[in-house]
Amino acid sequence: MKYQELGKSGLKASVVAFGGWGLGGGSVWSDMLPKVNEVERLLDEAHELGINYIDTAPVYGTGQSELVLGEALKGRRDRFLIQSKCSLNWRGEGGNFHYARDGATVNNDTSAPAVKKDVEDILRRMQLDYLDLLVVHYVCKSWPVEETVSAFKDMIKEGKIRAFGLSNSQPADLDEYQQYGDVALVQEQYSLLAPYHGQDYFPTCDKYGTTFQVYGALEEGYLTGPQSFDRTFEKGDIRARLPWTEEARRNEILRLYREVWTPLCEKYGCSYSNLFQAFTLSQYPNLSLLTGFRRVESMRDTVKCLDLKLEDADIRLLAETAKPAQVRVLDK
Repeated sequence: MKYQELGKSGLKASVVAFGGWGLGGGSVWSDMLPKVNEVERLLDEAHELGINYIDTAPVYGTGQSELVLGEALKGRRDRFLIQSKCSLNWRGEGGNFHYARDGATVNNDTSAPAVKKDVEDILRRMQLDYLDLLVVHYVCKSWPVEETVSAFKDMIKEGKIRAFGLSNSQPADLDEYQQYGDVALVQEQYSLLAPYHGQDYFPTCDKYGTTFQVYGALEEGYLTGPQSFDRTFEKGDIRARLPWTEEARRNEILRLYREVWTPLCEKYGCSYSNLFQAFTLSQYPNLSLLTGFRRVESMRDTVKCLDLKLEDADIRLLAETAKPAQVRVLDK
């Protein structure tokens, strides 16, 4: 395993991070709701592989991801850096409407009282004394950034969090937050099929030494192999909402599998996942690869990407040939 400091936080994290979104189940991940003993096995395997960094959020399954992780972390807390998020809550205490799902109305609120209450709720659900890193789930303009960061600094002094970051943001948001405190990381969408946001963001991360944490590098499974297009999902499932199943784009991606991606996997003796993960890691030196794990086998395969070195010509080939299938904005 390889490790990196998250921004200037002093936190040493594995380059591969364990994403807990899929552990929440609900209508967003409709095909599986892992049990505590299954998550315990995942955490034990992560430790064996050197993965020490876990990400979750309150709204992943409306608390379910945090609850199951909290139970599974008993006796294991000291092995991991734990990251969760603030701003999205379903308490009905104000904020801006964000979405309604699975019987809950979720609002976005970055006021100081709201983010402090978010952390209280997270620590209670996860049965923890502190979080290593707290991330603003969706940057919001309705409250002053200074107020939000002041709340983070209060919680750092209280020992409830150790550092903070941003998600679903823009480079200008990092500029603004950085005026009031060091932002350890930004967690943003990036993949071969949707690279534009990351490409726009990298220079700003460079300016502050901020870690860029990728989510969606495998596009929720569509970049794990052509067989992923044989599955169907219920309407609310994230995989049913992505544009890769639209006929024209689907046909283009399947063509890329046949003509470009399969030959490259044969050349390197790697899985499709490793090909795209290695491509992603090649795009920026200070990059954290956040990958959702619900099966031990996919975790074991993922760590192999750290040893895969793609030739520059093949990196260019991947980027250039994917352009007809790419989109600029994804709704996740």
